[in-house]
Amino acid sequence: MTVKRIKTIGALALSAAVLLGCQATGQSPETSPTSDTLGKGEFTNPLFPNGADPWLEYWNGNYYLTTTTWTSQLVMRKAPTLAALADATPVNVWSDSDPKRNWNFWAFEFHRLKGPNGYRWYMMYTAGEEGTLDHQHLNVLESAGDDPMGPYEYKGALMPDVWNIDGNYLEFNDKLYVIYSQWQGDTQLNIIAEMENPWTLKENSPHTIITTPELEWEISGRKVTEGAEILQHQGRTFMTYSASFCDTPDYKLGLLELVGDDPLDINSWKKYDQPVFERTETVFGPGHNGFFQSPDGSESWIVYHGNDKAEYGCGATRSLRAQKFTWHSDGTPNFGKPVTPGDVMPPPAGEDGPLLTEVEGQNYAIVNANTRQCLDAGGSQNACNPSISKWVIDPTRDGYVRLADNNTKAFLGEQCDSPGLSHRAWINDACQEWKVERTRDGAVKMTNRLTGNVLADAEWLLQPQNEVVLLSEQSGKAVAVGAKDNVEQQAWRHGDNQKWRFRATDNGFLQIRPMNDTRKCLAVENEAIFPGANLTLASCDGFERREREIAEWRLDMKPSGAVVLVNRYTNQALNIDSCGVADGTNISQAPQNNGICQTFYLRQTK
Repeated sequence: MTVKRIKTIGALALSAAVLLGCQATGQSPETSPTSDTLGKGEFTNPLFPNGADPWLEYWNGNYYLTTTTWTSQLVMRKAPTLAALADATPVNVWSDSDPKRNWNFWAFEFHRLKGPNGYRWYMMYTAGEEGTLDHQHLNVLESAGDDPMGPYEYKGALMPDVWNIDGNYLEFNDKLYVIYSQWQGDTQLNIIAEMENPWTLKENSPHTIITTPELEWEISGRKVTEGAEILQHQGRTFMTYSASFCDTPDYKLGLLELVGDDPLDINSWKKYDQPVFERTETVFGPGHNGFFQSPDGSESWIVYHGNDKAEYGCGATRSLRAQKFTWHSDGTPNFGKPVTPGDVMPPPAGEDGPLLTEVEGQNYAIVNANTRQCLDAGGSQNACNPSISKWVIDPTRDGYVRLADNNTKAFLGEQCDSPGLSHRAWINDACQEWKVERTRDGAVKMTNRLTGNVLADAEWLLQPQNEVVLLSEQSGKAVAVGAKDNVEQQAWRHGDNQKWRFRATDNGFLQIRPMNDTRKCLAVENEAIFPGANLTLASCDGFERREREIAEWRLDMKPSGAVVLVNRYTNQALNIDSCGVADGTNISQAPQNNGICQTFYLRQTK
């Protein structure tokens, strides 16, 4: 197939300005249940407004969700329950400043695939240039380890010089394929090609058209088939796709099945002649979906976007929805109808556990501020051993967290019905949730949600373990050591200058040492106390008190699990200059303001 760039795509799609001008709408407050009236884990659709092109995965005890942002930022939400995603903190895990691909981010999909260095998350998304939709194309990121929230490294563009969107992977017979959508003339198609690896097309692979809009229900508004999504069940491979123009209420899902052995052969695909998921009297334009399993693996779920009114189109009115589906007796999926907004839905099976699992996130040692002993399994306190300090402070809901012990895969809580601590499988109960609040210097207290008891009636110090990446909430880029020991932000590239180790000093303060020169510490240049003073590397162990304290930092944890780093000597925060997103943006100190340019996420590299 000859692929050529379509110059007229800007005329075939709505402009970004029009789309962004649409007002987001959610449920009617007069008719929708409130969080106070819903039962445990129950939710209503829409989960939240402005949630177009959703992708959702359940992995190691948490749901991870992305939706189209229209910006230059890749935003992800994370929560242990589906209902909690509605209020989960949106985290910018990656951004781009390359003008060829740094705008109009659409339709992120993250897949756990085996790459050259083992299993990683591969994020495929559509992006292009600011001010136009004529240059949209697929790009791929690779995670550093097994955490869907990164850090991510940019790996490349599949076809940077032609218009292509809505990429999805197909794994079949030990081969990897990409399915993407493209305009040819006035028709939008779904096309498949084989891949060499998750970010590179196989040389000389044919590009086979597998959906062409030709049926009456595929051509409402414009002739469109896009948003291919793979669904594999009991040895069969299905592919849903979104049909008709998204600016109409008739946007809907069609279905293919792979019935042959060669996905690149059009004769290997069977097309079903009726839509499988479409509008109702209360939900319009349901489409661009994803699939996920319930936490216990017993249920199949679909996540999709839809509109509450027929006149809404392709903009920010599209809201996020999810519902369980079943299977027909002939083995094909039965998606049913979109659930009416406001109808109360039970949670996916297994959300309440009991669940023993590792949780992705930064490992901490939790150290008693008075005895200097470490919190251990079961809530006991023992001499600190870095090799077993694997507590993850994992956000749940409403500003609370759970304390996940990745050594035992259990969670620390209070007994739900009697006094004392509990160390057991996750059961999604308030007795297993804690609020972390700073008390003095770098110390915190942890208060149980159910009982109001403070953990061990003690203050605690939070000490990050192992190699750490500091990712800016503003840019998604890593704090790094640049030329002449200057500190700046950089896109993640696995460099030792982008990895740090924390070492405790006293009263909860920490030295932060780069892996490319562990003899030095992150510090304020020339011991300056004024706002805007530059950050650099300096000696960790000065003779004078001020020389030591200028290279020490307090870690203030936010409810989202993010941190603010405050210098001990100056009492000012690590800050991205001018809130810049570009590579090389300088990092300095500034008065604390609780803003995103002073907020960082700690990520592990393995």
